[in-house]
Amino acid sequence: MAFIGSAVRRISLSLRPPLSPLCRISARAYSSEPTTEKSVPYEKTLKQEDGISQGRPNLSPADAVVIGGGSLGCQTVYHLAKMGMTNVVLLERDRLTAGTTWHTAGLLWQLRPSDVEIELLAHTRNVISKDLEEETGLHTGWIQNGGLFIASNKQRLDEYKRLMSLGKVYGIESHVLSPAETKDLYPLMNVDDLYGTLYVPKDGTMDPAGTCTTLTRAASARGATVIENCPVTGIQVKSDDLGVKRVKAVETRHGTIETPCVVNCAGVWATKLGEMAGVKVPLIAMHHAYVVTERIEGIQNMPNVRDHDASVYLRLQGDALSVGGYEQNPIFWEEVSDKFAFSLFDLDWDVFMQNIEGAINRVPILEQTGIKSTVCGPESFTADHKPLMGEAPEVRGYFLGCGFNSAGMMLGGGCGRELAHWIIHGRPEKDMYGYDIRRFHHSLTDNNRWIRERSHESYAKNYSVVFPFDEPLASRNMRRDPFHKALTEQGCVFQERHGWERPGWFNKDGAAPVKDYDYYGAYDTPKNANYKYNELLGKEYTFSFPPHHDVIKNECLTCRNGVAVFNMSYFGKFFLTGPDAKKAADWLFTADVNKKPGSTVYTCMLNKRGGSEADLTVSRLEPGAANLPLSPESDGDTYYLAIGGGVAEHNWNHISTVLQDQGFRCQLADHSEDMGMISIQGPKSRAVLQEVLDTDLSNEAFPFSTHKVVNAAGHQLGWCSQACKIHPVSSKRDHGHYGQTVQFCFQTCASKVMPSSGFLKLF
Repeated sequence: MAFIGSAVRRISLSLRPPLSPLCRISARAYSSEPTTEKSVPYEKTLKQEDGISQGRPNLSPADAVVIGGGSLGCQTVYHLAKMGMTNVVLLERDRLTAGTTWHTAGLLWQLRPSDVEIELLAHTRNVISKDLEEETGLHTGWIQNGGLFIASNKQRLDEYKRLMSLGKVYGIESHVLSPAETKDLYPLMNVDDLYGTLYVPKDGTMDPAGTCTTLTRAASARGATVIENCPVTGIQVKSDDLGVKRVKAVETRHGTIETPCVVNCAGVWATKLGEMAGVKVPLIAMHHAYVVTERIEGIQNMPNVRDHDASVYLRLQGDALSVGGYEQNPIFWEEVSDKFAFSLFDLDWDVFMQNIEGAINRVPILEQTGIKSTVCGPESFTADHKPLMGEAPEVRGYFLGCGFNSAGMMLGGGCGRELAHWIIHGRPEKDMYGYDIRRFHHSLTDNNRWIRERSHESYAKNYSVVFPFDEPLASRNMRRDPFHKALTEQGCVFQERHGWERPGWFNKDGAAPVKDYDYYGAYDTPKNANYKYNELLGKEYTFSFPPHHDVIKNECLTCRNGVAVFNMSYFGKFFLTGPDAKKAADWLFTADVNKKPGSTVYTCMLNKRGGSEADLTVSRLEPGAANLPLSPESDGDTYYLAIGGGVAEHNWNHISTVLQDQGFRCQLADHSEDMGMISIQGPKSRAVLQEVLDTDLSNEAFPFSTHKVVNAAGHQLGWCSQACKIHPVSSKRDHGHYGQTVQFCFQTCASKVMPSSGFLKLF
């Protein structure tokens, strides 16, 4: 029998100088054998079960085809059938739960930093603990043993208290415990280094086989069809009269199913399934592991444990524990195999050992506990540690439900319901923007460097404290505007928004450039030395005001009392033109934007339910030859749209969808990468600009809600990024004449300055 403690010693010995023969023999005492499906700690898997469908399946046309019989696929087909779409088919290339779901840990924690995620988790819990049993009379395998979050410092406990406060809104019972109270609850736990814990009594554990079997039986009872052993070989796409690509059919080994809707719930295989239809699915597969111990006396009925600071979890497994976590150096699965179903990888103890060390520190008896089995399987991870959901921008009718970052069981019920509502009604019930595939700019979703680096960072930081002002270090400098170099030299501390380097605030101690990603020193990558940007970012890791708060205050006061320059080049910049441009504008925007050319209107876009999709400015341009750089020539109506950069891609797709659904004959051109944008704000902005612009800026000559094409110091404003140069502008007077120095201010300041101070936007 192998003991956890011996594995720790074996790894630590390998890092020391050569040992005596006796010690070397002891160090080799533990051997990690290849794992098998029998290692998974559930009473059964579905590999041995009889398939739901027998013989050659009936492949008649369907309203929707869900591909993938894991947690999300089963939840989606269940909720589609429950919402009335009964002519729906679930295809699984092997047996239900094959691939990832069958070996998942199945943990369910009710508290998350997001209100939407708490609601999603609550629905999952209701489905598996109550709804399915009432509908089918079958037990899903749900066990309510509670959850315990470990805090080793005040900052971590503060984070838990924030979770607790949010949970109270939803009636989730939770308690902050002292170390002594924690010891009473969990006698086997080492509490010497604890600051406190958060106990949630109604957390628990799900069984993947029991859950998926019950879901599909409930769906089948409502008319849905579940077909196992039916690999998908292709997806047919057609183009409609407007040239819009739409799903036509799904090709399988047994034949073709005509359908207008495909739902990709294929997990780590989702990228390959996307390629069949020309859809980009930005996720990456990694090895994710846990070990199962032998019996531990006194562990029965203990809550599941999440020790975030040690990056480890302890899942109750009857009278044993499953031990897993998130490492700094996870193994990427480079070549995803189509034949991988109920298989596992050999566990790499060098990678996994940091989880063991944290577990032994928290529950010391583990050092003398035997290892019953090791489980290392594939999991899919994404760039921001959020799932990929919603309709793909490339093909109408192609929906995604994948990339769940090892939380597919936990989020499956809530996300399955939202995805079903998305498919039937065209949008989810909840605000699912954080999961919507359209949140990513199209230039990133097939960029392998971005997917790999950002997915690694999101994996490695999975258990990190979620601070309000955190920024990624991976795959930075992907999209930079023409001002980037000049602002960096002047001490700009940048923030990242969907690939853009957006000015955040101004560091008076000099430049703090963002460096190439160092994988936090993993994979033998040298860590970035003297990394000033990372040091500044570390000071922002607080729930209080960060040290640079006074800098931002001064920027705000400068803008309020004098004049400031904001670089807003990361904004989306679109041109809408064509024969039906006016009709489209009337349909899209809440305000009347069809004023005379030269007008600029601040307005909103709404969705079908009357909810707000975006706020933006819409400028109606003069017809005829292009009067703005890059604007299209048109004899009809042309509109210039300026929209927030963080949501530009999402709103580009919203506008495109409206144009397609309404059949408007329009062209939508994106010049976000080609044009800069600066905003001059403050009561002295007109006075400063009047000295360098060739037009009268008085209220009479340049009234509110209008725009003009002007020259600044002899240079026309607006340009292509490939030919852009920043031209220095000299004023005839010292800027101090206006009360304060003209100051570069940044986006953090912009979010705090009220627009009543007046501003002029240059693009």
